[in-house]
Amino acid sequence: MSVTERKILQVLEGKTLTPPPLWLMRQAGRYLPEYRATRAKAGSFLDLCYSPEHAVEVTLQPIRRYGFDAAILFSDILVIPDALKRNVRFTEGHGPEMDPIDEAGIAALKEDGMWGHLAPVFETVRRLRAELPAETTLLGFCGAPWTVATYMIAGHGTPDQAPARLFAYRHPEAFRQLLGFLADVSSEYLIRQIDAGADAVQIFDSWAGVLGEAEFEAFAVEPVKRMIDNVRAARPGARIIAFAKGAGYMLKSYRQKTGADAIGLDWSVPLSFAAELQKDGPVQGNLDPMRVVAGGEALETGIAAILDRLGHGPLIFNLGHGITPQANPDTVTRLVEQVRRFRG
Repeated sequence: MSVTERKILQVLEGKTLTPPPLWLMRQAGRYLPEYRATRAKAGSFLDLCYSPEHAVEVTLQPIRRYGFDAAILFSDILVIPDALKRNVRFTEGHGPEMDPIDEAGIAALKEDGMWGHLAPVFETVRRLRAELPAETTLLGFCGAPWTVATYMIAGHGTPDQAPARLFAYRHPEAFRQLLGFLADVSSEYLIRQIDAGADAVQIFDSWAGVLGEAEFEAFAVEPVKRMIDNVRAARPGARIIAFAKGAGYMLKSYRQKTGADAIGLDWSVPLSFAAELQKDGPVQGNLDPMRVVAGGEALETGIAAILDRLGHGPLIFNLGHGITPQANPDTVTRLVEQVRRFRG
């Protein structure tokens, strides 16, 4: 099979496939017993991310179980600040934490040593491409500069990212410098994933929804455009999905302004609006992950609504955010079966 026959790549070129290809964000994760077993062997979460043996295994687990049309590299968006020596750690029950950065820290940021630190990630990508079925698209990914910056400023996750927003207002030049630095190293990170064998990449802007209109333009659109421009300058054929969670109406021009091939949609995006966005190109999403937890009629009606409204255009079926640990693996089987029965 040639690369161009991989279904998700066809959709990223603008084609409509029936049934649409599908994968799920966080499809390798705690809802799967085989993941939990591998996680226990690996040690810490970062040990799992940096062990090619274990990262390959957990990436392949949902492909073996469900036959998804894409495998997404198992890693985390915070490996970038970890490679920048921000002392990233994952504490059970507390989420990610790191040493918060200030103006002086931003001015001192350097790439020194980060690519050697991230070498296991690229080795994981190489092994995955060799082991995946020929028809399966391999997705690389990274966090968007705004979202990664929010963790670097606060030192941890916060509900509304107030520390990063306040820092951006008080220290606008330093914040622009941080976003620009992150855009450049993150685009190089994606280029290296592509060179290692990733067919396409996704940029996760998980905290885009907390931004006002002007801030969205400056903090979410411009850095992602810079990233995509960098990647395309180095690898002109690169296929890129951009996911700005919670961006709402500001998604209207997000694709055009950033240059993304496809845009990911969270579950709060109305399907009528999603259909408008789809007129300009491929969309990905947007089932509420809680419908997977609920199962039954809630799952079936949610899937049917998306397929009915978006299944006649270029669509990659997915969730509106990551699958949660409470999901039943058997319910995911029913999701896959329902999507694959769709005939338009």
